[in-house]
Amino acid sequence: MLILLNTMEIARTVVELRSLLDKRRAAEQTIGFVPTMGALHQGHVSLMEQAVRENSCAVVSIFVNPTQFNDPNDLKKYPRTPEKDLALVERAGVSVVFMPEVKEMYPTPDSRQFDFGMLDKVMEGVHRPGHFNGVAQVVSRLFDMVMPNRAYFGQKDFQQLAIIRQMVKMLCYPIEIIGCTIVREADGLAMSSRNMLLEPGRRQSAPLIAKTLAEARNKATQLSVKQLIDWVVSSINSDANLEVEYFEVVNAETLAPIEGWNDAPEKAGCIAVWAGSVRLIDNIMF
Repeated sequence: MLILLNTMEIARTVVELRSLLDKRRAAEQTIGFVPTMGALHQGHVSLMEQAVRENSCAVVSIFVNPTQFNDPNDLKKYPRTPEKDLALVERAGVSVVFMPEVKEMYPTPDSRQFDFGMLDKVMEGVHRPGHFNGVAQVVSRLFDMVMPNRAYFGQKDFQQLAIIRQMVKMLCYPIEIIGCTIVREADGLAMSSRNMLLEPGRRQSAPLIAKTLAEARNKATQLSVKQLIDWVVSSINSDANLEVEYFEVVNAETLAPIEGWNDAPEKAGCIAVWAGSVRLIDNIMF
């Protein structure tokens, strides 16, 4: 059943979604799409507002995708705040929200395996095996359902953004992928749905991640790549509330780790840090 919430329309099924969007396409409206897993925050809002500004119709999906979780406990504890999410989406001016159940997204198991070369074999790919294959499964399904002109992703998930761009090339989607600037809390912590799971003491320590990355950019002219990596890891690990899982300096396009500062024209420093049982990621460009 289609639900109307003021001017925002909510679809629960693919049939409802296509009915809404086919009418808009027939009217030659452009469609901007923001896929999310809910537990929305101001980072998501910034994506939605950009989609609203740049398109006739902005679409947001809210779906916690089980195929991208390699840890069942992580899936179980992932925050879910549907009422708050809908209020944020409506205030952002979104036209259509797609909120499917798992059986709607996956009426049959998705057995597709994507080959992204080295893109999904480093960093997150090492520590979360199968994660990006699940991301590709759900995003490609959503693209097939929404058929947007543009899709918006946050640059906090730097590796994910690179993989989505590659997937669009591989599958020949006529979709413009737009990477949007990281949105941060007042104390510098990159906004994430997982931040609400942080214990108070660890939340107080978490801004050290962004602070250290910002300092690393300045130190890059004084230290070798290896020295900088060692400095970042030791600086963050000096706080008992935090433990670095990895910090790598990579070619921003290929994601291949670099050994020297002249090895790539654009370089990114990507990090994952455990704050208790909560895993935080961030990145910075050099």
